[in-house]
Amino acid sequence: MKVVLACYGMRGDVDPGIVVGRELLRRGHDVSMAVAPNLVDLVQAAGLPAVGCGPDSRLVAETQRKYWTSLSRTPWRIRERNTVGAEVHKQTTRCWQEMAKALTTLADGADLLIAGPIFEQPVITVAEFYEIPLVALHFFPVRPHGRLLRFVPAPVTRRAMAINDWVTWRAMRNAEDSMRRDLGLPNASGPGSRRITERGSLEIQAYDEVCFPGLADEWAVWDGQRPFIGSLTMESPVDTDQEVLAWIADGTPPIYFGFGSIGVGSAADTIAMISAACSKLGERALVGAGGTDFSDVALPEHVKVVGTMDYATVFPACRAVVHHGGGGTTAAGLRAGVPTLILWTLPDQPLWGAVVRRLKIGTSRRFASTTEKTLIADLRRILAAPYFARASAIATRMTKPADSIVAAADRIESFASPQCAG
Repeated sequence: MKVVLACYGMRGDVDPGIVVGRELLRRGHDVSMAVAPNLVDLVQAAGLPAVGCGPDSRLVAETQRKYWTSLSRTPWRIRERNTVGAEVHKQTTRCWQEMAKALTTLADGADLLIAGPIFEQPVITVAEFYEIPLVALHFFPVRPHGRLLRFVPAPVTRRAMAINDWVTWRAMRNAEDSMRRDLGLPNASGPGSRRITERGSLEIQAYDEVCFPGLADEWAVWDGQRPFIGSLTMESPVDTDQEVLAWIADGTPPIYFGFGSIGVGSAADTIAMISAACSKLGERALVGAGGTDFSDVALPEHVKVVGTMDYATVFPACRAVVHHGGGGTTAAGLRAGVPTLILWTLPDQPLWGAVVRRLKIGTSRRFASTTEKTLIADLRRILAAPYFARASAIATRMTKPADSIVAAADRIESFASPQCAG
């Protein structure tokens, strides 16, 4: 079976696609990927053929960060927000056009297309063009549902999400229709998300049911079309893991701090805040550099910065984890059984903040509003004994990484086989 995956975004958006792609490749399928140009080397290093499309995803993520920061911090600056919003629209349009072009070439003769949750529109367009089945790979619940926030009535949440899908489609309709016309397809009749579901596509939910109580029951009406398989993580040990574990063993278990692929505003200020907070609490700090350059920042003895590490190896040895709220990082913390503090930046990340609060294993806050004082208060809160007990209990209910990988590949093969045969 020839399979093409399209996973635009940052590393956390691409890793699950790589995991699925490698398992399908191991099973004898022909697999290739379309990703942002800055992640082509990552995919190829994992053993998968890859092509780049769209602009550097770091630039897109930074523009989105500026937009959402402006919206939340200075909403009265309408001109500034509109300027950044126009750049987001421009970048999105370019991504769609280049993804559609790349996928039209890659998917020629393909039996199956797999789409990540970011920019599904080009993928469904190419799937319609070639009349081949589509699998949507979701790392959080993106389809309308009533389980997003426990304090909002389910019908209200469901309706609001459906309206958001429609508004987003209308805002990008011209770009989508232009892309479709280039392939000789008629204009879109509605949001891509709705068309994907109505087409009978498999929509894999790559996160655990325990994170969204009742969601599986709500979506049972789709009769297996939205299976829950657990989070897909690469779990790739690196050379620095043993050095990190040795540092941890040389003192008290540290608190992990990481901010993902998007750099923080000031590396020096961030380290100063973390250092001061941990010093006052008598804790050590392990900082994952991610997309931030900390090389010029002086580090006190109780703070260690590391470039890369395997979360599955290191997190269980930590007291708690503090991070940006990416789905994969959140899942790694839940599987490790340690309390979590999410300091979010982008709009999907508060979703995971709501999850850790709902499970009572942590709390969350917008990173831009975090200070030394709030960080100390939040850490004191999650380091209390009840949070450790609940985090340990939740860890036993999480799907094992290997089981998630097998479940994803099994579902994909079962879905594709009869359709390919037909």
